[in-house]
Amino acid sequence: MPEQTLSVSDAIKNRRSIRAFLDKPIDKKMLEEILHEAARAPSGGNLQPWHVYAVSGKVRDALVQTVAEKQAVNPLGEGSEYDIYPPDLSDPYRSRRRDVGNQLYQLIGIPREDKAAKFEQLAKNFQFFGAPVGLIFTIDKQMGLGQHVDLGLYMQNVLLLCEEKGLSTCAQEAWAVWHQTIREVVGIAQHELVFCAVALGYADPQALINQLVTERAALNEFAQLKGFD
Repeated sequence: MPEQTLSVSDAIKNRRSIRAFLDKPIDKKMLEEILHEAARAPSGGNLQPWHVYAVSGKVRDALVQTVAEKQAVNPLGEGSEYDIYPPDLSDPYRSRRRDVGNQLYQLIGIPREDKAAKFEQLAKNFQFFGAPVGLIFTIDKQMGLGQHVDLGLYMQNVLLLCEEKGLSTCAQEAWAVWHQTIREVVGIAQHELVFCAVALGYADPQALINQLVTERAALNEFAQLKGFD
């Protein structure tokens, strides 16, 4: 019997941000297939503006170690090359961001006032949450808003293909604050904007933090269907 494959719908429903991974290696050929197949993402003018750097082994470890050393001196990082969130974020978006943070810390037993524990958890971003592979996504700085959408479409394809193959992921814009260090360690040109990273591996089924499932707004909060009977 052929191995059953997830439907697109199932992959979308099952995908979630995983923040604790097993120490289990990723097959290089399977990763190459995922990154190649994902390139069928829509792209205006067929520019295909996405770039991705997959780091594992010594390169991944060097990046994690270098950031840890710098973070001890500069906890806030180097600053991102773009606003990860709008500086004056309004509701309902601000409330959604606050609520998911509260849910996560409550799940893993970190009190609201324990800033040290919160920072320790935040710092795990820069260890790829223990995942054996990190994906660094970049885009040429000459590109505009439309091409950033293309990059996001490519990234979504990657995440869903990983889900199909039994892998788990966590998209991490947090890495953008270490863009210069990423360039130096990974070897990325200055004309490429470091947009996001993704932790990639096999989820730890015993980790409490992986039980977090974020809420989604009701359809009528974001969609309007007009002209239908």
